[in-house]
Amino acid sequence: MNGVIIAVEIDARTVAVGDQIMIGGQPLVVRDLTALGAGRKRLQFHSGETFVMNRTTVLWAARRHNPRIPRGRPE
Repeated sequence: MNGVIIAVEIDARTVAVGDQIMIGGQPLVVRDLTALGAGRKRLQFHSGETFVMNRTTVLWAARRHNPRIPRGRPE
């Protein structure tokens, strides 16, 4: 996988599969997302744990970004 790791601010609208989030000092990588309604999403991590993100929850995540690919195009 090419690219660099960048820190991004995420919320329930912008969280993506593959994002690495620190919760309770533990790094967790998002494996799957499920929309729950009212702007909430349930995140499932590779470790098997789950986390419900409310519409107003804001977190920081590490995300792989390839600067050679213009924004708006998939990697």
